[in-house]
Amino acid sequence: MSDDHVYMTLAEGHEDDARWAYGTGFEDPLHGVDTAVPEGVDAGRLAADCVALADDALVSAQRLAEWTTRAPELEEEVALANIGLDLLGQARLLYARAGQVDGTGRDEDAYAYFRDTEDFRNVRLAELPGGDFAFSIVRLLVLSSWRLAHFGKLVSHADPVLAAIAAKGVKELTYHRQYAAEWVVRLGDGTEESHRRTRTAMEQVAPYLGELFTAYDVRDEVVAVLRQVTEAAGLPMPVYRPLPGVGRSGEHTEHLAPLLAELQSVARAHPGATW
Repeated sequence: MSDDHVYMTLAEGHEDDARWAYGTGFEDPLHGVDTAVPEGVDAGRLAADCVALADDALVSAQRLAEWTTRAPELEEEVALANIGLDLLGQARLLYARAGQVDGTGRDEDAYAYFRDTEDFRNVRLAELPGGDFAFSIVRLLVLSSWRLAHFGKLVSHADPVLAAIAAKGVKELTYHRQYAAEWVVRLGDGTEESHRRTRTAMEQVAPYLGELFTAYDVRDEVVAVLRQVTEAAGLPMPVYRPLPGVGRSGEHTEHLAPLLAELQSVARAHPGATW
C-alpha cells in the first residue's frame, strides 16, 4: 500500500478543505449559534464533557509546543506548532462553553491556569513526555484518530454549541490524522533505525489505548485506522493491556504536574494581568 493511498483513504468524506483547515478558519464557528442549554440536556454533564475534551486539547497542545526549535525540519516544526494551535483553539471554545453552562461563570483562563493537577480530566496519553519524534508522531496519530471519531459523533449533539465546536474540529482533526499517518508510514517504512523507533513508540502508546476506548465508544473506528496505517508502514498493530487509573477521574501520571507548572507559571505569578 502506498503512502498516497493511505492519505487519500483517510481523507474520504473530508475532501473540501481538510488538509488546509488549520490556521485558516477566521470565521467565528459559533456565530449565530443559540447558546441556551437545550431542554433535556444536563448542564452539569455537558460542562464536564466540555472540560474533559478541552483538557485533552490543552495538554496535547502544550506537548506539541515543546517541539518548537526541536523538530527535525523547519516545515515539521511549523506543522506541529499549527496543529497545537488548532487544539488550543478547540480548548478555548470548550472551556468557554463549560463556563457558560456550569453556573460558575468561569472563563477559559480560569479553567486553563487556575485549576490544580487533580482537577484536570485529560487522558493520560496526552500528558506523557514528548520522547523522540517517532513517539510524538505515533501519539498524534492515535489521539487525532480517537478525537476525530468522537467529534464525528458530537456534530449531531443536542447542544448546538458543542455540535458547532465539533464540526469545526472535524476539519482540523482530519488534517492532524493525515499528517501523522504520513509520518508513521514514512518512519515505519524508512530506515532500520526509524522503523525500530516507530515500533518502540507503538509499544509505548499501546498501554494507554484502553483508557481511550473506555472514555468513548469509538474503538472500531480507531482500530481500523491504526490497522490501515500500520500495515502500510510495515509495523505490527499495538497490543494493549489496560493500565490501572483513569485520567478522566483525575488520576494522572507524574508527568502532568510539571507540565502544568510551566503552562500556568506566568498566569499564577501575575493573576488578572492583561497585555
